[in-house]
Amino acid sequence: MTIGKDTRVGVLMGGLSTERKVSLKSGHAVAQALRERGWDVVEVDVGRDLPARLVADGVGAAWIALHGRFGEDGCVQGLLEVMGIPYTGCGVRASAVAMDKIATKRAVADVAGVRMARDLVVTEPGGAPPFLPCVVKPAVGGSTIGIAIARTEGEYTAAIEGALALDPYVLVEEMIVGEEITVAVLDGEALPVVRIVPKSGFFDYEAKYTAGQTEYEVPGAIPDDQARSAQRAAEAVYRAIGCRGLCRADFMVPASGDPVFLEINTIPGMTATSLSPMAAGATGVSFGELCERLLVGATCMRADD
Repeated sequence: MTIGKDTRVGVLMGGLSTERKVSLKSGHAVAQALRERGWDVVEVDVGRDLPARLVADGVGAAWIALHGRFGEDGCVQGLLEVMGIPYTGCGVRASAVAMDKIATKRAVADVAGVRMARDLVVTEPGGAPPFLPCVVKPAVGGSTIGIAIARTEGEYTAAIEGALALDPYVLVEEMIVGEEITVAVLDGEALPVVRIVPKSGFFDYEAKYTAGQTEYEVPGAIPDDQARSAQRAAEAVYRAIGCRGLCRADFMVPASGDPVFLEINTIPGMTATSLSPMAAGATGVSFGELCERLLVGATCMRADD
């Protein structure tokens, strides 16, 4: 299906996850950018009535600005496939794998050039930490919600309990000390590295979404060989999982050696000041151009595929 200016575009936002507020910001920004470029846009706050809303609003293509469960994990993608509505971003399988940090690490475990931290999967509270310091993460989720650093056994116990309250599977990783960077990949090609410098030292929810709490460098001030290594690794993960459109891979960069891959986000934040648009801007691609490029690339399977 060809998507043209006569196609009504539904920007899907909000949703049912803990990242609802962040998604609304992304969705409103995308909708405004597309309208400014002449597209017929309807903003859709996603709920259980989504199929009826899409039909009632005459949506012919979907720009997915959802984050977290039921939006970034393949659920909405599967619904749109059944309804035959082209959509932006990754397909069902890639979305589901990338949303799960454990599944992501296992999927790319044998991919050349992708270095990862030691880890352990925990499904119940109690037990001694496998290594300290460590980073404790719910397997599914984003925006750093539920992620904690544990340097003592007491902190580890509390972090596990907090993460298990959000997901039945918890990923415990050896903590990598170094610079935090992110690499956006657009249609298979890595964009410039963004270096993240949180004032608190930890890029948590507050550091991400509170103005002035974090500084960003594009391109990031890290050695060229480490930047190239991160870009190659990001592209390799993108290919291995089967991603489409715009994704963002996160890394820790130790003082020496290759960057350590953390995770890949299939629907990264999309405001004019978000990290992926920031990286695209460094190559001369404006926020509006980026939103439109992703829309034109929207797709779904044909019924006979």
